[in-house]
Amino acid sequence: MRRLSVAFLLLAILWLVAWGGARSLIVREPLERADAIVILSGSAAITERATYAAQLYREGKSAKIILTNDNVQGGWSQAEQRNPYSFEKGVAVLRAGGVLESAIEVIRQPVSGTHDEAVLLREYCKGKSFNSILLVTSAYHSRRALWTFKREFRGTAIQIGVEPVPTGFQTPKPLAWWLHSRGWMMVPAEYLKIIAYRLRF
Repeated sequence: MRRLSVAFLLLAILWLVAWGGARSLIVREPLERADAIVILSGSAAITERATYAAQLYREGKSAKIILTNDNVQGGWSQAEQRNPYSFEKGVAVLRAGGVLESAIEVIRQPVSGTHDEAVLLREYCKGKSFNSILLVTSAYHSRRALWTFKREFRGTAIQIGVEPVPTGFQTPKPLAWWLHSRGWMMVPAEYLKIIAYRLRF
């Protein structure tokens, strides 16, 4: 009984650590209204990001949605007879979610990560009269995304906000992320990326 009690206690501690670790990755910095909603690239999670961005658009958070291009192609489309890029899938989700074609813009210059996106968006905003942008990304990516964009946008008057997609769709919930293979790719890997970003940038 003593061994069972110790084992149960250890499991409970590990569960709390895993839950707390996942929760600490999620940050939300909302904006009442933004000049543009920016959907960050991520072929594995583009559906949830675009779906949530469309919801924010319908709620009046912004009249414009920008997508970046990670240059990754998805699975075969029977209808199109080709492998569409992830941003194309995002555009399709936005249209299905009621976003007007005129409200959607894709920055086609390929990016290879969150830092690339922040640099690209800063250059893009130089030619615009933007005062604010609202990032939409997956929950466990939100802390690194916000840190990266705020760092790159230092010295500008542009306000950066972030709305993480609620967990439970393509992203597993913090309570049980370790039960999903995608959770292991998102939570522990995200901490490694945060460390790499802090050391590199």
